Amino acid sequence: MHRTARSALVAAGLVAALAAGPLAAVPAFAASVPPASTAPTAPRASAAEGPDAEALAAALSGLPDHDATAALLRVGGDGTWRGTAGVRDVSTGAPALENARFRAGSVTKVVTASIVLQLAAEGRVDLDGTVQHYLPGLLTRDFAPVTVRQLLNYTSGLRPGASLGDTVEDGYAHRFETLTPREVVAAAVAQGPAYPPGTRQTYGNIHYTVLGMLIEKVTGDSYAHQARVRVFRPLGMRHSSFPAGADPRVHGPHNRGYDWIDGRLVDVTDWNMTDRFAAGDLISTTADLERLLVGVFRGRVVPEPQLREMFTLPDVPGARYGAALERFEVDGKVIWGKTGSRPGYATVIAATPDLSRTLVYSVNSTDAKGDGLGVAQRFAFPAFNR
Repeated sequence: MHRTARSALVAAGLVAALAAGPLAAVPAFAASVPPASTAPTAPRASAAEGPDAEALAAALSGLPDHDATAALLRVGGDGTWRGTAGVRDVSTGAPALENARFRAGSVTKVVTASIVLQLAAEGRVDLDGTVQHYLPGLLTRDFAPVTVRQLLNYTSGLRPGASLGDTVEDGYAHRFETLTPREVVAAAVAQGPAYPPGTRQTYGNIHYTVLGMLIEKVTGDSYAHQARVRVFRPLGMRHSSFPAGADPRVHGPHNRGYDWIDGRLVDVTDWNMTDRFAAGDLISTTADLERLLVGVFRGRVVPEPQLREMFTLPDVPGARYGAALERFEVDGKVIWGKTGSRPGYATVIAATPDLSRTLVYSVNSTDAKGDGLGVAQRFAFPAFNR
């Protein structure tokens, strides 16, 4: 695989922006930790067709280690492979749960884009309509008209919004505080536009925070409920949800998330995610995200012609994103997908356009701000390198 392809995939966000939980001394990872469960499921493709099963099994071996405490992998398409490794809780050494729930981070944006594009298909939202029209007063007169499409493909020119910490250490102290979407956007607006809309592409949460507000304004309903009735229920995503208000917990079975802070391994599972909203608040499972991935690509969530927006790059220099989804090339294969990261959890969904190969994984990465190349090499590349 070319180094540039690897770097692009890593840069997309394969590592988490992590933090939370009481400080704890680094545990001794006991030799008695259960080994990875990597048995492939039927139907089993031939070695030539399927993923690199040997490399995938090797990726899971040895967990937990310094870089990750658990990992859940699902590979589908021409050859199906499942793997689970690591521990649910480093203090007890209990084995990782295969069907664990986790914070999916920016994979949330795929759900948000799907809702907006559904509303466009219904004639309730015009993709060329403006934020100024749908959310009057949100932007000041300093802003040129910003279209819904420009929010979807990250070309709006909005600057990043308010944050409770740019680093793990900064955010940890504020993990139970609330920052509302409106406060996030107000801080972005106060800085003025970064560039004229539609002239550059800058990935960021702010675009999808505004889209979440737009969804609520147009539907007169909560974003979370719209996601449930428009995406989760139709696709059978029974274990996907959003936190209720400022609830910092991951409800249901889950593997704890950890991060290194000041040389100590910290439990970062419990965290108030109100500031991420429609840009990164989703809690899900690998099985549910596989349903989302396949449902979107097969047109079960967003109809044509609106679905094309997800796979269309804007005409700006260096564009890599359509509506939510990012385009990659790995060993000559075109892949579309989305990465996500939150305290203790790094997530990827990705597939070839024809669904001949799909990948969903959640890794309990302990590296919040590293480049993540090691994580990507271990858990993403083997799924697509054949």
